[in-house]
Amino acid sequence: MRMSPPSYEEATAGPRDAEMLTGFGWDDRNIRRVFIRKVYTIIMIQLLVTLAIVVLFTFCEPVKIYIHANPGWYWASYVLFFITYLTLSCCAEPRRRFPWNLLLLVIFTLCLSYMTGMLSSFYNTKSVMICLGITALVCLSVTIFSFQTKIDVTSCQGVLFVLCMVVFFSGLIFLIVLPFGYVPWLHAVYAALGALAFSVFLAFDTQLLMGSKHYSISPEEYVFAALNIYLDIVYIFTFILQLFGSQHD
Repeated sequence: MRMSPPSYEEATAGPRDAEMLTGFGWDDRNIRRVFIRKVYTIIMIQLLVTLAIVVLFTFCEPVKIYIHANPGWYWASYVLFFITYLTLSCCAEPRRRFPWNLLLLVIFTLCLSYMTGMLSSFYNTKSVMICLGITALVCLSVTIFSFQTKIDVTSCQGVLFVLCMVVFFSGLIFLIVLPFGYVPWLHAVYAALGALAFSVFLAFDTQLLMGSKHYSISPEEYVFAALNIYLDIVYIFTFILQLFGSQHD
């Protein structure tokens, strides 16, 4: 008889962070397999939606003209993106309650897809396609590495924090310098640091999903897991686009 997955309260009993567990609930391989399959199914749907919007905004000239003439839609999508991201990340109840969790995830995906498509529309179509290919190869390589390596990335929170601070302060410096003139090398350094940081975050979130390292994510948190990995992939693409993309047709 197949055992049912443990409840969130059972899986996270103890003083550890509410999103993590150290192996309880992962003894049954079927639980892990179903959980990973569910998460990657959601991620694939999210990425297909994002890809469709990026292609539409990049190749369809009337759509490109419209979104450039109406930047208000971008800011509206940014506000919705921020609200849904905070809700899904910080509020456990809506994140786990069906169908509100999926509804919020749909809104989050559409908003981030619009923002990514808007960014892509300012770049040369050929460079957008090349950067999509580079992103796919990078994400595939990081995912395979995360599944195969014996290195426990989940235990390196200090390194992740340092990367976050480097990207954050580099972005602040870039915003301060930008009004005085565009500095290509500074933009390239910032984009490279961002791509590197979120590649490490992708490895971290992938190993949390696996459940075989020091920290792992609860089987009930499939929306949270999909949200993090999808966000990592999109950010990797945007930074690679800024690093290698050409804004001239």
